[in-house]
Amino acid sequence: MITAYVRLEVRRTLRDPGFAISTVGVPVMMYLLFTNLGADDSAYKTAAMVGMAAYGALGAALSVGTGVAEDKSTGWLRQLRITPMTPRQVVTGRALTGTVVVLPAIAGVLLAGGLANGVRMDAWQWPAVALTLWLGSLPFTLLGIGNGYRLTAQTTGVVNVACNLGLAVVGGLWFPVALFPDWLRALSEATPTHRFAELGVAVTDGTAPAATALAVIAGWAALFGAYAAVSYRRSARTV
Repeated sequence: MITAYVRLEVRRTLRDPGFAISTVGVPVMMYLLFTNLGADDSAYKTAAMVGMAAYGALGAALSVGTGVAEDKSTGWLRQLRITPMTPRQVVTGRALTGTVVVLPAIAGVLLAGGLANGVRMDAWQWPAVALTLWLGSLPFTLLGIGNGYRLTAQTTGVVNVACNLGLAVVGGLWFPVALFPDWLRALSEATPTHRFAELGVAVTDGTAPAATALAVIAGWAALFGAYAAVSYRRSARTV
């Protein structure tokens, strides 16, 4: 039953033109723009590819929460409550949907890097970068789900956009953290997005992800997971 539910939600999400434009088209366009304005720097093109792929995955993951809020406002969640699916299955299905819909965003930017920008890595590194970013996107799916269950559809959209832009900029997905002032660099290192991109960059360098990065992401995943669970229980009393 969960498989059928996930398949339905994935089809609904991927058929939305706005989703494709915002989570695939925009990151690819920004990546190609940022990396072709100055000197031809292969190292920067590789690092920016990881950052923009992470940015696309972030937006796709948060969009799952926007869908939750819209379903809540249209009564779809109320209908799900009278099906044989348990609340845990519904939340799990939404989380699994998030793990699927982030893939086009990651693949789109990686393809742009390899085909348009001439990024070169060993054959094993391409799927390893994609896999690392895919796994690392889970905390942002949980954040989006928590927002969707807690907030109205309109407010969820606004909050998710703010989270998307704020986490992307402060986390260094758009610009190198080395350009930040010291205080902002210190703040950036505590964000899940900075550590998220750091995982992918480590793979492109041929090294294992740092234990600190894994610990920070795990901590944020636990926090956002608790937020999603509390938000769902709250919505269950009102929907």
